[in-house]
Amino acid sequence: MKQVLLMDADNNFREFLKEKLASYAINVESGTGLLTAFTRTIKVLPDLLILDVESVSAALPFLQQKKSDPNAKKIPVILIGPKIEKDKIADLIQLGVVSYFKRPLKMDLFLEALGKILGITFAMDTTPCVLNMHINDKVLFIEIAQGLNHEKIAMMKHKIPDFIKDIDADRPKVIVMLTDMELTFLDAPNLEQLLDALLSCPKILKPNIKILSLNAFVKDLVEGHTEYAGIKVVRSLAEVLGTVVKGFSSTTSQEQISEKLLSEDLVRDESYGTRFVSESLSRDEEDSGILFHAAIVDDQPIFRNLLKNMLATIGCEAETFESGEDFLCAIEERYYDLIILDIFMPGLSGLEVLNKLAAKQSHMPVIIYSQAMQREVVVKALNIGAKAYLVKPQKPETILAKCVEVLKIEGMRYHEN
Repeated sequence: MKQVLLMDADNNFREFLKEKLASYAINVESGTGLLTAFTRTIKVLPDLLILDVESVSAALPFLQQKKSDPNAKKIPVILIGPKIEKDKIADLIQLGVVSYFKRPLKMDLFLEALGKILGITFAMDTTPCVLNMHINDKVLFIEIAQGLNHEKIAMMKHKIPDFIKDIDADRPKVIVMLTDMELTFLDAPNLEQLLDALLSCPKILKPNIKILSLNAFVKDLVEGHTEYAGIKVVRSLAEVLGTVVKGFSSTTSQEQISEKLLSEDLVRDESYGTRFVSESLSRDEEDSGILFHAAIVDDQPIFRNLLKNMLATIGCEAETFESGEDFLCAIEERYYDLIILDIFMPGLSGLEVLNKLAAKQSHMPVIIYSQAMQREVVVKALNIGAKAYLVKPQKPETILAKCVEVLKIEGMRYHEN
């Protein structure tokens, strides 16, 4: 059985991940405190270490200690934390970090990265779903819109006890608002999962759960299951607010309801739950856990593929080009943190590509990787702007070390500017 060690993540995320990975026969061990992280790592010797940190600098002593241990140094690490600067990337790569995710996580991309490391493809429900939770006057409100999502409901189950702690009541009231959703029998498993998640909390009793929905299927499902007897489905929020929230009655207007329910003094988790890349208007590198992007420009497929697979082991997403012309077209629309460039290619040579990059005043660092060994070629390439020159073939560790070295120099320059 494969082992994953998860350090310092919050309880909600930890329990969700344990449950998710257990269905794939992956055991998740967990621990808290960076001071104990090394001891736990040596004890478990996991296939993957996931470390949730408040800052990259706080994790560096542990990562350095791990690197110095012959049994632990090859364990891949996924870091979760705040947004990081480019000058930190090379240091993380050298310390065994293969992915870095900034918070909040895009869970589909996180599990995709996890799967690549563990050699598993995780099934993921990507149904569009907005799920918010908040507390008003000792009542837990759960607002769900667009659709029911298995992953978000699974995370909600582990989050509910945290919210219940904020309610000073032995038997808290719960109102679930299913907003503008047309549900059918196909949604039954997720609807049952939602109800079971609520009932998994011992403090929540069935008669204290109210579901606001105009959908007939919701009412039919709840009333058709004896295990949900006591849960009431209502068509109007005013029907139940008078009995659970102070200041409301059956005649309270919708405007008054909205004003009070959305007031600023609520205990609220606006962005609760799993996020997906499809729910964001932008996609940063940290969304995918990618540490840097590279372009590989070489007319020989064997070298392109070898370099791409090699770079993937240090958290790089590489795009390959078989000609200088194709590469120059691509950089009109995107930036690469690193370029690995051959010299001898049909059409534009590597030196011609370097000249065009210089003319564009490009700041993308270039490593030449070529069979050309003539001194004048090497000197010319470096004079035009290449940061390093490697003669084919080289051992993988030599190429990776040079990539990290160039990234580190570029990161320092980025930080200075």
